[in-house]
Amino acid sequence: MPAAIHSVAELGAALRAERKALRLNQADLALAAGVGLRFVVELEAGKPTVQLMRVLRVIAALGGTLQFVGHGA
Repeated sequence: MPAAIHSVAELGAALRAERKALRLNQADLALAAGVGLRFVVELEAGKPTVQLMRVLRVIAALGGTLQFVGHGA
């Protein structure tokens, strides 16, 4: 079962771990996601003002999806 993510810092750490598991460097991930290297660096560092659309591109480039689980699940 995937771990719950409660903060931008936790999201950044999870994305960093997945990137490393896929043996990608930050520049390669940025290229694959169509975002800048600085964005990937800031996202992995947990910067709280990242743009959601770019976050979704990074998640997709890592082969992942974003799932919202509400109270009814």
